[in-house]
Order: sequence, then C-alpha cells, then structure tokens
Amino acid sequence: MIKKCLNFLNLRQAFVLVFACFVCNFAKAQQNAWIRINQLGYTPASKKVAVWGGKSIRQLRSFEIKNAKTGKTVYVHPVGKDYGSYGPFIQSFRFDFSAVQDTGRFFVQADDVKSATFRIARDVYKGAADFVLRYMRQQRTLFNPFLQDSCHTHDGFTLYAEKVGIQDSSRIDAGGGWHDASDYLQYATTSANATFHLLAAYRDFPRVFGDRKLVNGLDGKNGRADVLDEAKWGLDWLLKMHPKANEMYNQIGDDRDHASMRMPKEDPYYGRGFERPVYFIDGEPQQRGKFMNNTTGTSSTAGKFSSAFRLGATLFDKEDRKYARLLAKKSASAYAYANIKPGVTQTVSVKSPYIYAEDNWVDDMQLAAAMGFSATKKKKFAQEALKYARQEKVTPWMITDTAAHYQWYPFINLGHYELAKGLKGQDREEIVSYYKQGIEEVNRRAELNAFYRGVPFIWCSNNLTVSFAIQCLWYKELTGDAQFDELAQANFDWLFGTNPWGTSMVYGLPSWGDTPVDPHSAFTFLGKHPIDGGLVDGPIMASTYRNLIGIKLNNPDHYAEFQSDLAVYHDDYGDYSTNEPTMDGTASLIYLLASKEGKAMEEPIGKK
Repeated sequence: MIKKCLNFLNLRQAFVLVFACFVCNFAKAQQNAWIRINQLGYTPASKKVAVWGGKSIRQLRSFEIKNAKTGKTVYVHPVGKDYGSYGPFIQSFRFDFSAVQDTGRFFVQADDVKSATFRIARDVYKGAADFVLRYMRQQRTLFNPFLQDSCHTHDGFTLYAEKVGIQDSSRIDAGGGWHDASDYLQYATTSANATFHLLAAYRDFPRVFGDRKLVNGLDGKNGRADVLDEAKWGLDWLLKMHPKANEMYNQIGDDRDHASMRMPKEDPYYGRGFERPVYFIDGEPQQRGKFMNNTTGTSSTAGKFSSAFRLGATLFDKEDRKYARLLAKKSASAYAYANIKPGVTQTVSVKSPYIYAEDNWVDDMQLAAAMGFSATKKKKFAQEALKYARQEKVTPWMITDTAAHYQWYPFINLGHYELAKGLKGQDREEIVSYYKQGIEEVNRRAELNAFYRGVPFIWCSNNLTVSFAIQCLWYKELTGDAQFDELAQANFDWLFGTNPWGTSMVYGLPSWGDTPVDPHSAFTFLGKHPIDGGLVDGPIMASTYRNLIGIKLNNPDHYAEFQSDLAVYHDDYGDYSTNEPTMDGTASLIYLLASKEGKAMEEPIGKK
C-alpha cells in the first residue's frame, strides 16, 4: 500500500513538473516583447525613459508606471512615437515617465509586458563610484591588494633608448601602476588618462568618495579619499616612467606574454628571467607584429603625462607640498618632451598587429596646455591650447560614426572642458561650440532609434559611451543648455540595462541586477574571484565580431534572441571582444558615476 502511494506521488510530481515546464516554455515562447530600464534606477528630478522592444507588431496605446509594492498605477501615458525596427526588434517605443518624481520602487507595464522593478530615489547612485573603484585596486601590479600578493616585481629592461645613451636591456625600476586589461601589459597612454580621470573625479565631486582603504589598497583609513589613493598609485608609476627630463617610457611588456590566461605573477616570456621590456618613447616607429607601427612623434603620450602631473600637483599642494612640487616639475618636463617631435606615439606589439594605434595628438597637447594655463595663468598656455583646439574641433568618430581601435584617444576631447572653464567671451563660446557640434553629430543618429543610440559599435563601445555621456555633462555645465539631457541619460542608462540585451555592462553593479558573470578575465575564469566594478568592452558590430581571430563561446548564448546583424554582446569568457573589462574605461566610468551621485546630492529629497 505504501509502495503504491509512493508510486502515485512520484507520478503526480512528475506530471506537475512536466506541466510546469510546459507552462514555462509556452510563456517563454509567447514573450516576444521586453521593456528595458536602468537597473540602478533614477533620481526624482532626472529624465526617466524605459524602452519597449518587440519582435512582432502590437497596437499599443499607453503604458503605466506601477508601484511595485501595491501594484497601484501611479502614472499612465500614451506610448507616443513608434521608432520601428532596431537590432533584434521590429517595433520599439520610448516610454518617458520623467513626470513621476515620487520615490519608491516601481515597474513599467504596457499590456501584458512588464519591466523589472527599479527605484526612484535621490540615493540610487550612492556608493557606485567607490564600488567601481574596487576594479582599479584589483588591477594594481607590483603589490596587488586584492590578492594580497606581489607580481611583476622585476620590471624591467629598456628597449629603443639608445638615442639618450641607454643601451638596450639596461635595468630600470618601472614596477607599479595597473594592468591594462585581462592581459598584464601596461601602457602609459591608458594609465595617464585613467589617472587624470580619477584625479578629476575627486576634484569635481570630493563628497562622493569614502575613505576605507590605506594607500596600499588594504583595509583601513588614512585620512585621504580612496579615489585619491588610487590616483596617486597611478601618478607614482608615471613618475617612474618619466624618471628624467630626457627619458620617458611608453609601455611595459608586449604581446609575447599572451601565451596563456593566468593569474598575475612573474612572467618569464622575454628571455631575461622575470624582467619585462620597457619601451622608450623616441618618436620613431617601433615594432608592430611583422612590420612597424605608425608612430610619428612624442606628443600624444607625453601630453597625457603632463596633464596628469599638473592636476596631481594642484590636488596634492596642500597635503604634500614636496610631492606637489615634484609633480609640477615633471609636468613641465613632460610638456617639453611632448614638443620634441610633434606627433602620435603608438604602442608596440611583436607577434600580432593588435596595438593601440592612436591617430591624434593635438587633443592631448590642448589638455596639457589648458592644465598649464589653469595652474599658472600664463597666457602662453591659453594661446597654445586654443591653437591645438582649432586643429581638432570635434573628436573624429562623432562625425565618421566609426573608428579603428583606440584611433581617437581619449574618446572625447578633455581639453575643451578644461580650457573653456578658464576662458571668457568669444573664445569660450568658440570652444563650447565644438562640444555642441560633436554632440549634435551623435544626436542626429540617436534620434532615429528608441535607445537613442548614436555611438558606433566599434571595439570598446562602452568606453565611448561613457566618454560621450561625460561630454554631454560638461557641455551642460559650461552652458546651462539642457537640450541634450535625454541623450546624456540614454547613454548612461544604456550601460545599466536600457539596451537590447537588458543587461548591465558593469560586473556586479547593481548587485540585484542582470550583470556580467562570465567576463574574459583570469580572475573570474581561473581564480573564481569577482571583478567588482569592471566595465566590459560592450557590443560590437556583428560583421566585426565574425572576422575576429580566436573567439569561441564556451556556453550556450543566453542572449541569443537579442543578437542581430547590427550588434552582438556575449556574457561568455570566450568572447574577448565584447566581455573583457578594461582599466581605463572603468576609470572613466568612475568619473561619470561620481558626477551622477554628486548631482543627485543637489536634488531636493523626493516625496514618498
């Protein structure tokens, strides 16, 4: 009897399970529309837009905002313009609910389609910039506070420095700084840019950052904001890479160490024990795979050195006068170094053709001159900055809608902002108009689709998205012109879920959201460690993806229904093109998140 009962129960359980699977699969098969939102949420006074995307045509009339706790509708509005097809969707709408300024937890609903829940509150971005800072600490080399261990302690030996009397393979102390990405190479161009962003984040939004870490990155307070500790880590390494007025280095290591994915340690790939090559900046072409790179001068990288040193000197002046004086001196010598031979400095590879093939340098010189003007008030610097600004008014990708990898770097002109702040009258209006022109170029494309997407799907598209949002922010700050607020918010929202895939592009942020879990990173793949805060590369054009070498997905693509001929994104370790975090993109994101939290602090406390 008991056996019969058990058999009956097993049959009943099996039936329930099969029925549940059928219902689940049927429901999944029926879902052909989605509503995408920013998973971090929105502040009460901000622009708030959800995007509806569907794979079949529906006759939608209105959408609702509902209180997630009570289910009560708090806002109803007509759906508005049908933006038509985009990516995987054949129909799409923008649901603008900026009028909802009450705080709480809500979701968007249109017919039977619901969004994920989200918050509206003044503190939705609180702590986000500090969270992302975790990734920078994890990328530290020499002493890595996350691993509580050291790596790459033998860097390194010089190459290409004979011009200043230093024989190849001479020993130099270049330890420190950050690993660039999931390989362990180190580039002065990305590190100097990252350092500048961290310094600027602290300068512009000091109240946002906490003090929970020591200078070495371990737990503890040291009376200095953690972001400034991290920026100093970058400055200290840049000082090593520019040890004398006539000596400056471009990168540590090259693609010969792409032999395997591994945790940071000592790398024996260069024939000199654990030492890695340290490439000198001589302004001449150096190795790029079987050929030579297109380096034409010393300006692009040396200019970035000068800017970071100058801003560092300003911020450390009260805290450590001696250190500040050293930074000011190095800023001047780096500026002189940049003028040795005007032109771009590209990075070096030995086995493959993949490098940071930067193609512009006047923007870097403009920023360096603008920072010099800001610190010294010497008109000479302002005149030079203006001269450079007029040579590249708009960052080229904004016009061409495409670019090669890191062709225009940084991805926006930081010098326009720093220069415009110090100018008045016609000169200021001229510089500000350059920012506006670039934004309008992107906006012309963005207005045609429901995601307001005008940034091209080139490699590191997320980095461009962050930078472009910052340019919109700076334009508004300089002018008070709010006409691009919705565009700026759309770019920010894209990074946290308002995109066709409905996922955040930042590992672990928000903790409750759909975020990357299988990035192209040794920390996660080999060590099973979280890489909190890492900004992944982001979607690329499907045509580009198909032609990349060595990509193979390791798992079924759970975003398969959202891939399209327009762009693809894979949360898969095997896809190094869309799902690898980068150090410099993450540093830029810290500035953007700090700005969002800083601005939110100025908003009135919303009504519950």
